[in-house]
Amino acid sequence: MISGQSDLSTLENLSSKEINALESAGFRTVADLLAHFPKRYEDRRQFDSFPNQPTAKPVCLTGGVIDATTKGFGKTRFYEAVIMDGSGGIFGSGKITCRWFNMPYMSKVVAAGHQVIAYGKVKESAGRLVIDHPELEVLREDDEETETIHLGRIVPIYKNISGINQRRLRELIHTLLHSTDPDSLSFPYPVSENPRHADLLETHFSTSAESGKTARRRFALEAFFTIQLNVVWQRTRYLSHNGRVLGKKTTLLKAFYEDLPFDLTNAQKRSIKEIIADMRQPRPMNRLLQGDVGSGKTFVALAAMLLAIDSGADAALMAPTQILAEQHFLTFHKWLAPLGVNIVLRTAARREESSESQGPTIFIGTHALLYDPELFNDLGLVVIDEQHKFGVVQRAALIQQGTLPDVLVMTATPIPRSLTMTIYGDLDVSLLDEKPAGRGKIITALRNKPKQKDITDFVKAQLAEGRQAYLVYPLVEESEKVKAQSATEAFPKWQKRLGAENVGLIHGKLRPEEKDAVMEDFRSGKLQVLVATTVIEVGVDVPNANLLILHHAERFGMAQIHQLRGRIGRGEHKSYCILLTDSKLPEAIEKLSILEKTSDGFEIAEADLQLRGPGDLLGTAQSGLTDLRFADFITDIELIREARALADNVFQEDNNLTTAHKNLHPLITENQAPQGAH
Repeated sequence: MISGQSDLSTLENLSSKEINALESAGFRTVADLLAHFPKRYEDRRQFDSFPNQPTAKPVCLTGGVIDATTKGFGKTRFYEAVIMDGSGGIFGSGKITCRWFNMPYMSKVVAAGHQVIAYGKVKESAGRLVIDHPELEVLREDDEETETIHLGRIVPIYKNISGINQRRLRELIHTLLHSTDPDSLSFPYPVSENPRHADLLETHFSTSAESGKTARRRFALEAFFTIQLNVVWQRTRYLSHNGRVLGKKTTLLKAFYEDLPFDLTNAQKRSIKEIIADMRQPRPMNRLLQGDVGSGKTFVALAAMLLAIDSGADAALMAPTQILAEQHFLTFHKWLAPLGVNIVLRTAARREESSESQGPTIFIGTHALLYDPELFNDLGLVVIDEQHKFGVVQRAALIQQGTLPDVLVMTATPIPRSLTMTIYGDLDVSLLDEKPAGRGKIITALRNKPKQKDITDFVKAQLAEGRQAYLVYPLVEESEKVKAQSATEAFPKWQKRLGAENVGLIHGKLRPEEKDAVMEDFRSGKLQVLVATTVIEVGVDVPNANLLILHHAERFGMAQIHQLRGRIGRGEHKSYCILLTDSKLPEAIEKLSILEKTSDGFEIAEADLQLRGPGDLLGTAQSGLTDLRFADFITDIELIREARALADNVFQEDNNLTTAHKNLHPLITENQAPQGAH
């Protein structure tokens, strides 16, 4: 038998071309390839019936190719194959057209006369049912005569490896599973009593859906155990550092409270108490402040920064956009002017100070804060707003400008509990689960292909009552590739409908000073309507704006729509979020319907996690998640708790992984984000 550590290049049944393809994809050893788990499974004991309408979920069909040809010209050229259901549909035989754009080599893969298996979502196009870019496997004649690993069973489907087709990859993994020494495929920590090799066989070639999922869960537990091992390692190392004691003096905080014309919510008060307790500890604070849009994170951050200032240290807040940084500067200046606190704004386009006073300072800015090494005198507190929009290196660069400063990271993107435990397990978490009093109700409505006159009339009715509106589009400019109206296209049309003097345009391609001017005109009420892109997603606070109309809403992510919806309902007036779409895709309607039914950010985040997976939800800046092989288990709270408990036990027995569990040290990723740099 061969060893799991054997180099793939030493295997006799692999060609040099296949070895190169596997090495290019990152597979060096037998164990590497056997850890390439299926992305999904097809039950080829029975196939789906050919549908007679579009489908919300992918279908797995088998049939014969009755026609295959290249169509179109130039950039619109595509290859299509018409598949007929051999068993017959409701009205005779069903047909599905499979299309591949810009993939001319498909003409050499599939041709008339082939028997195939196709997998994908069915949609309607020009009166036909089509699957664009389906996963396709051509069956051999001998497959129908003999039950193989490719037919008559639950069949694994793997993420594609360029240069090796699905069928060959399946055969290769099957061969290696039966020719590799089981002892050479062990994991350094026993997460299950079941033999690992048996679970490996069942994960790749399941005998039933239930037993396959049970086996797969074992490897998911190993993966999450590895993540939690790193999380607990980071937390243990972080807590071992000596920080500084801040927050004992509360003079400024009390004065700030007394000047507020409203009371903070109980959630805000609770979070501030948690932050005070952290700052008074002789170790650096490492806390996540998590709250839905409009829950009042800014005031909590402001309270923390006042505690730092009162202790004689500088505080810095880094925001991802100039608009958000300027919004914070205006808010802080408004509330802190009576207290005489010096506030400095630093963005790529603006440098501003609220006063000339010396002493501890609150710095607010964008990435520009990173490029002035002499900016801070004594940085004691770092606040990172909308932290997922920054890369690990950027966050670390700001933190390292202080000497083990306290760190508070904030997000208005609600993160499901399971994801918080996985990614932010080394941070303490404060949750803002209430909204301030005096906020108006937000009504969300989904409208499919509404009349333009009805939309315009509704906007005019709101403006007549003295309100303001955001009209948001997915594109800045017209695109040949995307059939959706852009903000720059729509702008003159809205000027014509509502009066040129009433309508402004804002998007990311404007110069900073142009954006500033438009936003100021909208804040002051000089402009009643803002035609915009997602540049207004965060940081825009205009209490009089009560209407958000999202055009081509299906092109926005759920979390993004929820963030945009947070731009309204900030005043006392009833607000309206209108989601416009002309999409027929069932999954698009499902997504928008969830947003219509609920405004609970955490409920939306859970649904978003189920629909898109953790990498998309958090963004590519979150290392280690986008390539998580067991993303389907990310909502399994019990599994994540089990992984955390195992990791905690390891460190209780061997705090530095140098004795009983020194074999686990290779699982620690030393080049992770620096302390507090999440």
